[in-house]
Amino acid sequence: MTLQALLETTLSGMGYELVQLVQGRARQLQVFIDKPDGIDIDDCVAVSNHLTRLFMVENIDYERLEVSSPGLDRSLTKPADYVRFAGEDVAMKLRVPLENRRKLTGKLLGLEDNKVQLELDGKQVAVELTNVDSARLKPKF
Repeated sequence: MTLQALLETTLSGMGYELVQLVQGRARQLQVFIDKPDGIDIDDCVAVSNHLTRLFMVENIDYERLEVSSPGLDRSLTKPADYVRFAGEDVAMKLRVPLENRRKLTGKLLGLEDNKVQLELDGKQVAVELTNVDSARLKPKF
């Protein structure tokens, strides 16, 4: 079982969603978690303590573990994220330019047939999910 799969299984059993796993230099693990009603510091502590014990049992070698919220500018990493956050403003970077643009900012309309639906400058555009290099929510202040 991969580390990603182990975390997804473990965290879903605890009532959390794995948003993103980042494996950094020097065996650093960053685990971004969420749940429907949001998370707080107590959630991060509980998950960190649980994962520390799990990693010991599973012999997962790491030097530093960080557990945190995905933040207001949360990354959209799964197809379900594009459905869940429909109606929100997003910033996207594309692998291949669309109409000579690699960076797009607009309103997320959803996901249909593996195409991200966006409203850009008053018109609707569709971006192949495979063409999305990264996407983040744009927080409103």
